[in-house]
Amino acid sequence: MSRITIWLVWLLVQSSFAQTYELVIKGAQVIDPANSRNSKMDVAVNQGKIAKVAPDIDGTATQVIVGTGLYLSPGFIDPHTHVFVGTEAGKFANGVNSVSPDDFTFRTGVTTVVDAGTSGWRSFPTFKKQVIDQAKTRILAFLNISGGGMTGAAHEQDLSDMNADSAVALMRQYPDIIAGVKIGHYNGKEWTPFDNAMDAARQAGKPLFVECHLPEYTLEDQLARMRPGDIITHTFEHIKERMPVVGEDGQVRPFVFAARKRGILFDLGHGGAGFWFDQAVPAIKQGFYPNSFGTDLHRFSMNSAMKDMANVMSKFMAMGLSIEQVVEIATWNAAKAILHPELGSLNQGNPADMVLFRLREGDFGFMDSAGNSIRGNQKLEVELTIRQGKVVWDLNGLAAKKKGF
Repeated sequence: MSRITIWLVWLLVQSSFAQTYELVIKGAQVIDPANSRNSKMDVAVNQGKIAKVAPDIDGTATQVIVGTGLYLSPGFIDPHTHVFVGTEAGKFANGVNSVSPDDFTFRTGVTTVVDAGTSGWRSFPTFKKQVIDQAKTRILAFLNISGGGMTGAAHEQDLSDMNADSAVALMRQYPDIIAGVKIGHYNGKEWTPFDNAMDAARQAGKPLFVECHLPEYTLEDQLARMRPGDIITHTFEHIKERMPVVGEDGQVRPFVFAARKRGILFDLGHGGAGFWFDQAVPAIKQGFYPNSFGTDLHRFSMNSAMKDMANVMSKFMAMGLSIEQVVEIATWNAAKAILHPELGSLNQGNPADMVLFRLREGDFGFMDSAGNSIRGNQKLEVELTIRQGKVVWDLNGLAAKKKGF
């Protein structure tokens, strides 16, 4: 057998073992905080899962996307949204105050959202059938301890509707979708709603998600009742119904720092009125960052200072956080908080939920809920979003077929 023949046989054998992929993204700067990655790498995808992450991936691919000059990270996770959209006027639960998730998620790099108690144990089946099962966005839910969810002030004051056993039964029926229990929008002095929500969360082994709109409960008392891993949102709000985390002396209150040290998680909860620079700026200077970037997405917040996840992340970069820090908050931190670590990293076998983005350089303005603004010189812009291995948002046609006209 000649040397040429041997060489051809060797090539044939090697090619038979060559890996094939459905999709490979090449040359992007991969930021994957869960695995301490921050370098130029290739990422391969097969059957909706991460197949390989390496500096240079050999093999054949059905589709190749060139990520040179861009950043690649796990898809962003928004743990505070209101997406139980429906026809009810003036309502969040099955109403027009909520928004259809696919209309607003992918264009800003978000692949997973958690609905923050818009549905309760009685209305969740409708939410699941009407929205969760229809959306391309992955939708999880914090279940409102109020059975009807966010149906208006009168209904959300009904103690008889706050049944822990009913909530637990539903969470056990849908353990992969229901991320925890939400308490909020209660005006009474009784601790029954809070205690019932905590009881349900404890029985189900899930976190408690505490929103504001609990004017008779002090911030200190709320934090004292919460367990490590429980989440409080609207961290940097400055409104009358709840004491702000930063005192009049400009310092983060000692009991707030103590709660974080004990394991309480602080979600941003930007919303339409939940984010104030007079809270966030001094807190960040003192090393007090939000654990997650819940946007509190709804009909009103998206058209006010919040805008979207990319704007929120850029805003925190303007306040001094690095790109690595904001990506960690938007991915790995949020994934751990909702007990779905597989959604926050690029480990082999994890869902191929990813975002390609660039950092634009320039002079940009960012607003808070009080109408104040700060300037920043970088702005995150999402180029392409991938959900379970499929391109669902492509700003500039990176994944499109190239034609010369």
